[in-house]
Amino acid sequence: MMESHLKAIKVTDRVWWVGAIDWGLKEFHGYKTARGTTYNAYLVLADKITLIDTVKAPFKEEMYQRIASVIGDPAKIDIVVSNHAEMDHSGSLPDVIREVQPEKVYASVMGVKTLDAHFRIGDKLTAVKTGDSISLGNMSVAFVETKMLHWPDSMFSYIPEEKILFSQDGFGMHFATDKLFVEENDWAVVEQEMKKYYANILLPFSPQVLKLLEDFPKLGLDVEIIATDHGPIWRGKMLAKPFELYKIWATQAPENRAVLIYSTMWHSTEKMAVAIADGIREGGSDVEVLPLDAHSRSDVATHVLCAGALVVGSPTINNGMYPATADVLTYIRGLRPRNLLGVAFGSFGWSGEAVAQVNEYLAGMKAELLTDGMKVKYVPAEDDLKKCFELGLQIGKALKERAAAKA
Repeated sequence: MMESHLKAIKVTDRVWWVGAIDWGLKEFHGYKTARGTTYNAYLVLADKITLIDTVKAPFKEEMYQRIASVIGDPAKIDIVVSNHAEMDHSGSLPDVIREVQPEKVYASVMGVKTLDAHFRIGDKLTAVKTGDSISLGNMSVAFVETKMLHWPDSMFSYIPEEKILFSQDGFGMHFATDKLFVEENDWAVVEQEMKKYYANILLPFSPQVLKLLEDFPKLGLDVEIIATDHGPIWRGKMLAKPFELYKIWATQAPENRAVLIYSTMWHSTEKMAVAIADGIREGGSDVEVLPLDAHSRSDVATHVLCAGALVVGSPTINNGMYPATADVLTYIRGLRPRNLLGVAFGSFGWSGEAVAQVNEYLAGMKAELLTDGMKVKYVPAEDDLKKCFELGLQIGKALKERAAAKA
C-alpha cells in the first residue's frame, strides 16, 4: 500500500476528489492567476474503479497520495476518462497509463488525436462521442462532446447513478482553495475568479457557450453536482449560478459602463484620460480607469467583459503605439469581445501614428468607432482638455442612450 499523507475529499459516498492544489501558480498563458488554481481529478468507486481526469505532471504524486487514501494502491484503478487534453489535466496521464495499467482509457475523438499528438499514446486510447456510454458494473458514464469549450477535444462526462456532471474546464476558475464546494467559499471571490476565467479563456467561444446553454436541457441529464477541473464544485442551491452567469457573459449585452485604459510617457496622455473620464461620468455613465502600468492584460479583459465602451489612450513612440498598449490590445482582440463602442486618443511629439493604430485594433474587435480619435501634440492645453471632456461627454451620452434603448 502506498503511504499517504494527503487525503481525498468526499464528493458523494462513491465519488472522491483526488486532485491537487497549486497555491503558487501566478500566471497561466499570460493570464494573471493571483489566487493560484486547482487541478481536479475524481475517483469513482464503482465495480470498475474509475479515475476522471488526471493532473498537471508535477502534481502526479499528490494525486496518487489522495487516491491511496481511499483505495490503497492506485493500480486498482480499472478505467481512466480524459475529458480534456490540455496538459494541466493530461500531463500525468502517460505515467498513469504506464504505472497503473488501466483496462481502458477513454477520450473524445478529438481527444484521442490531441493526446496522441502530445504523448504518442493513441494506441492506448479508446474514442467516445456524444451519446456513447460505458458500463462500470453497478454504475455508468455517459459522454457529451463540447467542442471548442474550450479546446476541440473538450468533453463532459456524466454519471447518472450519482447525478454528477464532470464538466472539465466549463464552469471552472483559477482559484486555489481547500474548501471543495462553492458554498464554503467567499461568493464574491468565486464570482470574480469565475468571471476572470470566462473573460480570459472562454470569451472567444461565446457562440458555442450560448449553443450549449440552449441544448443542455434537451440532454435530459438529472444533475445535482457539477464537478469542474479547476476551482470548487457546484451543488445544491448554487447549482443554477454558473448557467445564469454564463448566459450573461456569453450574451455580452453592453452595460452603461466604459473601460478606459491608457499608457503614458510624460503624463500628457494621462491628463487626457482624466478629462475624458470626467466627461463620461458627466454624461451619465460609469467609467473604470485602468492605467496600464498598474493593470495586467487579464485584469483589462475582465473589466471589458460586458462593458459598453473601450476607450484607449496611447502616446506615440517610434512611429507606433506604446508597447504596453499594443500588448493589451493584441490580447483583447484575440478574445473577440463584442458590442463595444470604441474611442482612441493620445498625445504625441513628432508623428502621432498611435491613435490610428489603436483604431485599427478597435475595428478588429468590430467595435463601433464613435470618432476618428483625438490627438494632442505635446502637453495638452486647457482648450485641449476641454475637448477631451467633451469627448467623454459624448461617450457617456452614447452609452446612456444605448442602455435606455436596451431597457
